[in-house]
Amino acid sequence: MGIILLEKIKIYSNHGCLEEEARIGSDYLIDLEVEADFSQACKSDELIDAVDYVLLNAIVKEEVGIRSKLLEHVCKRILDRIGVEVPNAERAKIKLSKINPPIGGHVEKVSIILEKRYR
Repeated sequence: MGIILLEKIKIYSNHGCLEEEARIGSDYLIDLEVEADFSQACKSDELIDAVDYVLLNAIVKEEVGIRSKLLEHVCKRILDRIGVEVPNAERAKIKLSKINPPIGGHVEKVSIILEKRYR
């Protein structure tokens, strides 16, 4: 078993319940952790046997690019796609952070963490 990490993926998008958030947008940071069986990839040295981090990054970028009111909704969509598109994934965990959220005070970021087991 192994873990692949994509850390601090930075994406600009327009999530939130406020109209201002839809108009102005914000920066987001995403950390993604996927656990899978790496034994075949270690033997074969072939991408087809590995967890492709280019695919994982594309999934994150596509889903974060689709506007949602709630960060939880974005995280769930990402985890669901990983379950479908990454056949050897056993578990995935995502942390999605909104930088400088509009909550009436100085808060560096607000984060949502979701995890899903596939097997």
